[in-house]
Amino acid sequence: QVQLVESGGGSVHPGGSLRLSCAASGSIFSINVMGWYRQAPGKQRELVAVISSGGSINYADSVKGRFTISRDGAKNTTYLQMNSLKPQDTAVYYCNAQMVVLPPIGGLEVWGQGTLVTVSS
Repeated sequence: QVQLVESGGGSVHPGGSLRLSCAASGSIFSINVMGWYRQAPGKQRELVAVISSGGSINYADSVKGRFTISRDGAKNTTYLQMNSLKPQDTAVYYCNAQMVVLPPIGGLEVWGQGTLVTVSS
């Protein structure tokens, strides 16, 4: 089976930093896109950042200049470096991947279990 496991969440003060990791494991043929989404209490889940296999990156306007997404293809892992964190960044952060599993059967979307980020004084 295929799964995504996130780590790196926690509690920080405003202005602090965290680095989230998401590792995909299982019978993966290829990963086309990996990204991060977040969901705050009472709000809809929203895109934070995505990175494609070709290196294309998109960020939500609210995090541009503060967050950086990267990947390690050899490890099937994506990272989200979060700097200058604000209280409004508080949310459960979910890793997402669009991939092809073995044997090749077409696309599959997988979600991680989420990791909580809390930014407060």
